[in-house]
Amino acid sequence: MSNFLKPEAISGFPEWLPEERILEQSILDMIRENFEKYGFVPIETSAVEKTAMLIAKGSNDREIYTLGRLSNYSGDNDQNLALHFDLTVPLARYVVQNYGLLSFPFRRYQIQKVWRGERPQSGRFREFYQCDIDVVGDRELPLLVDAEMPSVIYQIFKQMNIGKFMINVNNKKILQGYFSFYGLSSHCINEAMHAIDKLEKVGVAETRKTMAEKGIGANTIDDIINFASINKSINETMEYLRSCKVDNELFLQGVDELEQVIGHMNSLGIPQESYKINLGIVRGLDYYTGTIYETTLIDYPGIGSICSGGRYDNLTSFFGDKKMPGVGISIGLTRLFSQLLKAGIIKTGPSTTALVLITSMDKNLMSYYFNIATLLRDSGIKTEVYFDSKKLGDQLKYASKKGFRFAIIAGNDEVNKNSVQIKNLETGEQNFVNLNDVCSEVSKIM
Repeated sequence: MSNFLKPEAISGFPEWLPEERILEQSILDMIRENFEKYGFVPIETSAVEKTAMLIAKGSNDREIYTLGRLSNYSGDNDQNLALHFDLTVPLARYVVQNYGLLSFPFRRYQIQKVWRGERPQSGRFREFYQCDIDVVGDRELPLLVDAEMPSVIYQIFKQMNIGKFMINVNNKKILQGYFSFYGLSSHCINEAMHAIDKLEKVGVAETRKTMAEKGIGANTIDDIINFASINKSINETMEYLRSCKVDNELFLQGVDELEQVIGHMNSLGIPQESYKINLGIVRGLDYYTGTIYETTLIDYPGIGSICSGGRYDNLTSFFGDKKMPGVGISIGLTRLFSQLLKAGIIKTGPSTTALVLITSMDKNLMSYYFNIATLLRDSGIKTEVYFDSKKLGDQLKYASKKGFRFAIIAGNDEVNKNSVQIKNLETGEQNFVNLNDVCSEVSKIM
């Protein structure tokens, strides 16, 4: 029997081939550029937080990975630590901890891996990249910020060129006020919110059953489901909300806030065909208190939400009584990336980051090849040198398989003439070029 371990990846912890990782990295870079375009600054927090803090902010404790060692030691407190399941809770701790050193409103972006103990399945991972932006205020934060978030979402997904998408916008106060108007208790309101959050996924019958089990009357359930399922234009939905005879302060406040956010979104130039009011989105995490967002691909609804977020007024309350409201969005990039690849919406390219491969015709000429590589790299042209003395045909097959665009060929004849041959691997065209002109020639035909 062999004593060798079988190499196998752990389910839910993705690993990509080079061409896939290069594509993922290019998307991460594009997201980062858009975040910075809006003035967000980068931070990175520890992967580990105190378990009590993570549980206290509305998470499912079954999804939290706690820390431990193979052997316990006296005084070992690792069991009180856990891997963060998102980046918003660590942000709250970070902002309070560094309150005296930060400038408010604090605009940060964070691109890090997070961990959740979900059941691995298509599009669901236990380790994944999350790309977040948040604006945190000191005591107050204007609704203008709520409108800016969808603008960032729009710019990112437009640049990604992944097809038509819809940014769904709602205000959590509207549903809470609506439920309260119907006389639901605080407990029933929370249960109804969670049921409506799953309405699209489980269907009307299952949602009606769940709410009935919580003691909500049949007529009230019908009214709630009909209200959450309204599908009208933005103007029609706002007119409907304003005409609703719901005498509830929280409801009216939510309608007013939603109207302001929608107005500012128009001013920011977001096309109306790219967003709508969706009264049925709730967002499962309990810390959202006002505006909420959820973005989906129109032609691929099965992928589900590709970006979500909202306003939270009380997230930092766990650390004290200082009011620090915030608004943020999050892109679960790993899930989105895997689903886009699977659907063929995005496609991988070369399995190399370099454009040019310098072939090796003679090991004695390696200093000449290194000189060419240095010239190209100093000009900003990514270049790889082939070190093995294989046949030229084998080297060109290697270049084609990895996706290089150009191959530099130089034997004794070219060296004696202080020149090279540049082979375009896409067209097959091949030209002699003086060594002094190699950089400008490659740049010209790139």
